[in-house]
Amino acid sequence: MLPDPIAKSPLIQDILLLLGRIAIAAIFLGSAMNKISNFAGTTAYMEANGMGATTFLLSGAIAFLVLGGLFVLAGIAARYGAALLLLFLIPTTLIFHPPGDPDEQIAMMKNLAIMGGLLMLLAQGSGRFSLERLLPCHRCSPQQ
Repeated sequence: MLPDPIAKSPLIQDILLLLGRIAIAAIFLGSAMNKISNFAGTTAYMEANGMGATTFLLSGAIAFLVLGGLFVLAGIAARYGAALLLLFLIPTTLIFHPPGDPDEQIAMMKNLAIMGGLLMLLAQGSGRFSLERLLPCHRCSPQQ
């Protein structure tokens, strides 16, 4: 069996968790900024896909994206942030990138990969390089 330097180095693991959190947060925070800057266009796109109450749903989606993205990025309540992002991503994927639509297959698979990263964050937690570890309040997130 080959040696596994990552498994033997908590520092490397924590650096990788930080980099992963930054990458995941960037996707969702960027998406939120796009939705905010093109609110009318986004609601029109949602309506074209058969959705009603688009202003309400889009406002909720933006809240999930911003809160979840910031929680994941900062590493404060990162597991809750990952859960918020999953709650956004699962229905979004099913509605806008449905399985079986060949034109949406790549987008659906990318979203599945992002879901995998969020599930790993739920399992692993935010790591040492997080605000959660610096603050005395451990009620902000489930046990790490």
